Amino acid sequence: MLDAVVIGSGHNALVSACYLARDGWSVEVLERDTVPGGGVSTVERFPGYAVDRGSSAHIMVRHSGIIEELDLAAYGLRYLDCDPWAFAPPPSGTDRPGIVFHRDLERTCRSVEAACGPRDADAYRRFVQDWGPRSAAVMKSFAAPPTGRHLLSSFWGLDAQGGGSALSRRFLTTGDSLLDEYFDDEPLKAALAWFGAQSGPPMSEPGTAPMVGFAALMHTLPPGRAVGGSGALTQALARRFAADGGTLTCGDAVTEIRRTTDHWSVRTGSGRTLEARTVIAGCHILTTFDLLDEGGFDRTVLDDWRRRIRVGPGIGMVLRLGTDSLPRYAGTSGDNGETTGLQLLVDNRAQLRLAHGAALAGELPPRPAVLAMSFSALDPSIAPPGEHQVTLWSQWHPYRLSGGRAWESVAEREAGRIIAEMEQRAPGFETSIRHTHIQTPADIEQELGMLGGNVMHVEMSLDQMFLWRPLPELSGYRVPGADGLYLTGASTHPGGGVSGASGRTAARIALADSRGSLLRRTLGRFSR
Repeated sequence: MLDAVVIGSGHNALVSACYLARDGWSVEVLERDTVPGGGVSTVERFPGYAVDRGSSAHIMVRHSGIIEELDLAAYGLRYLDCDPWAFAPPPSGTDRPGIVFHRDLERTCRSVEAACGPRDADAYRRFVQDWGPRSAAVMKSFAAPPTGRHLLSSFWGLDAQGGGSALSRRFLTTGDSLLDEYFDDEPLKAALAWFGAQSGPPMSEPGTAPMVGFAALMHTLPPGRAVGGSGALTQALARRFAADGGTLTCGDAVTEIRRTTDHWSVRTGSGRTLEARTVIAGCHILTTFDLLDEGGFDRTVLDDWRRRIRVGPGIGMVLRLGTDSLPRYAGTSGDNGETTGLQLLVDNRAQLRLAHGAALAGELPPRPAVLAMSFSALDPSIAPPGEHQVTLWSQWHPYRLSGGRAWESVAEREAGRIIAEMEQRAPGFETSIRHTHIQTPADIEQELGMLGGNVMHVEMSLDQMFLWRPLPELSGYRVPGADGLYLTGASTHPGGGVSGASGRTAARIALADSRGSLLRRTLGRFSR
């Protein structure tokens, strides 16, 4: 019998597996796909191109300590800093410069001053000073289960001079309100709102201020690009796991998990049945419910949980492009400094609001809101010599289209509209495209198991974060009535994005429970 079976090989699942195997547990990871890594994986989409299937820039995991704790550098993981970490091109038809967000705060403030004026430059400096410690506290809160005690310790003493009510208001307000409090310039506010909106919710929702405020942490450690592609992270985790005796099996989907008297039986599509003391489910929470349903778990309870979890309308679609040159934005020097990080192609928040409202109605955005990434400027190894790779992420695009339309019928046309947005900012870009791979919300669900095309699994709204993610009774990474079953992945605290935090926490809880069980059994023997 195994000590643990881990379902799925996304980065959180592999982080859990690594911590368990490091502690001497016998662990097998089961992955339905033939490619490990889930949303943190890289494949050859076009000849000679290493193309990410999901995430591209890694932010939170670099602040988590996991890379160092698992010594992933020894297993081949190397990051390049995205510095500048973001660039907001100048609005079309203006002679103002774009805004370059460097890791260095003062260089960034000089860029903000050149584009927006001295008042906004001073405001940006104050914004980073105010929100740097707050964002660090948010990161600290991600490192353990979201209990009241842990959250209190994470934020204790922060903004003490403002009192608890001031702290609550700052964290619970909208991202838009935060931006309006600090800044005057709309293109600057739009760029920061677009950065914050990468978590999913629009910046008009309560509780989104910290998503904007997270930009302040980029001046401590910017987004990183894993050399060789996003999947280099999960490949390093897989190597570490194997070195500690773990087994990773791909191409064999779990079809059922069933609790027996004192252990779990895990059945797979190939007909295998694995017995384990512990199961850690790293798949989508609704997929976990389906597996429990097949295993005879109380269906009434599962149906209640299903109804209460909100996946949302879908987040967006992606174009993976092979090009013969990097984008050259109008009004810039073209020295590639603008293409090392996130390129925020929105200069008015109205565009974001219209896109989100359309998605709620099952409509395509009136004008696509596009984020561009061209990491071959940092890492030439991901494209053939002399060629480049560009990713265009467009948000928000609904999973279910109105009128019963299928994504297959609109994907090509919508891809053309996304490319047109890029062409408007970087004239000549369209002629540089040599290869195109489209990922619609339906494609994201089918390939990566992210239901509803939501890369965050369930919506990152205030009522589904922290001690409410994905539901209050499931927020402790355990399933009531299913002893020995643990949850990890984007469905759990702290949510989506590449952090690994939920994987580490789930493993720590499983290890602690096992030690407590062993202690109780030992004491029981002595008491007889």
